[in-house]
Amino acid sequence: MSDLASRECIPCRGGVEPLAGDDLAHWHEELGGEWQLVDGHHLEKTYRFENFVQALDFTNKVGALAEEINHHPEISLTWGWVRIKIYTHKIDGLADADFIWAAKADRLLA
Repeated sequence: MSDLASRECIPCRGGVEPLAGDDLAHWHEELGGEWQLVDGHHLEKTYRFENFVQALDFTNKVGALAEEINHHPEISLTWGWVRIKIYTHKIDGLADADFIWAAKADRLLA
């Protein structure tokens, strides 16, 4: 499990450039796991479950995490899987908070 999950997630308030280049690669490497870095713009991951009830339970946990941190992903839910897409809307790209949030979402399954 990434150490990122133990860090405080402070959503970006805007006024900064999105992560790019080596900084972006470093954060993605530190996150590890199965998170995909899509076009340098957002992180995406699909979590697989045995049934709809388990997927829904995870979705509710992700929603509670989003409210707790005040950083909200896009969530897709269907039978057997949940897809999460996260980025910082205020900068239309990725900030360190997105990687920390992703690590915290992974920790929900631990």
